[in-house]
Amino acid sequence: MKNLWEGIIQAPLSGRAPKPRTVGLTMVIDKGLSLAETENLLEMSAAYIDFIKLTFGTTALYQAAVLDRKIKIASQQGIPVYPGGTFFEIAHWQNNSERYFRKLGELGFKWVEISDGTIDLAPDQRRRAIETAFKAGLMVITEVGKKNPARQPAETDLIAMIKNDLEMGVSWVIIEARESGQGIGIYDSQGGVVAEKLNRFKEGIPPEKVIWEAPLKKQQAKLINEFGPNVNLGNIPPAEIMALEALRLGLRSDTWPYNSSPSVAPPGS
Repeated sequence: MKNLWEGIIQAPLSGRAPKPRTVGLTMVIDKGLSLAETENLLEMSAAYIDFIKLTFGTTALYQAAVLDRKIKIASQQGIPVYPGGTFFEIAHWQNNSERYFRKLGELGFKWVEISDGTIDLAPDQRRRAIETAFKAGLMVITEVGKKNPARQPAETDLIAMIKNDLEMGVSWVIIEARESGQGIGIYDSQGGVVAEKLNRFKEGIPPEKVIWEAPLKKQQAKLINEFGPNVNLGNIPPAEIMALEALRLGLRSDTWPYNSSPSVAPPGS
């Protein structure tokens, strides 16, 4: 916009953090993009992507050369690639988490996600996993919440877990919502934000350290309107990256503060 539309159109929402950034993160969910698809995605959207998550344990399905190339393609744009938390959970379940962390480093990964969305991790096990990942030279993102709607912990328990993780030095904590964004975390069965749940998190944790999984547009718009353009959002489908960035800038009606006064006078006035 600065190059093409300077002096004509200004983003209605101001203050969007530029890259490299620690707020306003956008994490993309990658279910198996080819190398060509990855290159095409980054050609259009690299400026708006902060992490690429290889989800569903798909990291196990890559040929070595393809995985290496994907990590390098993204790294050239300053975008880390990392496996989803379920991959760690399987390694932990098979008593191989330490070897798993070492292998990630050998393959060129710089980040790891530690979660217990399917398995149960006792607090001391969670701490040991984080410490071991750090010792392996990895930067850590954790995730809280269960994938099964019937097993959702209370918000107070999740807030306590988030605080403990942050005190240990993890960079961000993801709040689980799965790919569907329905009936999990702060969302109801239709994907709407439950205000009471959101408010409990707002009161208990620093928003800049949380990544909200928000695969649906109505969730993204609600969280941007609640926290501003620099809210951290995850599980964004690759095809929706530029549409999300338009939401962050107020270029769509869902987040355009139309009833407020323009921040600049119209050109020629």
